[in-house]
Amino acid sequence: MVLLIIILLLVVLLLLWGVAVYNSLIKLRNRGDEAEAAIDSHLKERADLIPNVVETVKGYAKHESETLESVVSARNSAASLAGAERMKAEMELSGALGRLLAVAENYPELKANQNFLDLQAQLARIEETLANARKYYNAIVREYNDKIMVFPSSLIASVFHFGKRDYFEIEESDRARADVRF
Repeated sequence: MVLLIIILLLVVLLLLWGVAVYNSLIKLRNRGDEAEAAIDSHLKERADLIPNVVETVKGYAKHESETLESVVSARNSAASLAGAERMKAEMELSGALGRLLAVAENYPELKANQNFLDLQAQLARIEETLANARKYYNAIVREYNDKIMVFPSSLIASVFHFGKRDYFEIEESDRARADVRF
């Protein structure tokens, strides 16, 4: 009788542990989804601002059409993709925006235009917010991935098919040190 109670108690404890691990995995997955949605929201905000920046620059830099077209093309491409492909396209868009702002440096009248300065400040704020959102997302993904890979919680993760999430990473070309010359 005592042995039966001990076995029953162990089974109950094991079930409670399994439920606790399962619930923590669900919470982490939901936090990852929330963080990804926050990134999407900031990306939408940036995408909505880009046409204003492009139109403002267009008025001053008429012969810079290649740069302007690359920004618009990258924006449209990023908007139509999802998942890892979208992450890559968004990084390409960030690079195109950087080139656009570099072009703006060649036009003193544009740099002095209050509308452009406001748009540039908004863009800088969005990029900073995006960077913070990406850091938060990656922290949640790390915690989630650790949880599904570490024993014994990996047992529950494999039974309920919790899959590994991808980090939001920058392209190798963006890791290179910028060459600034005066």
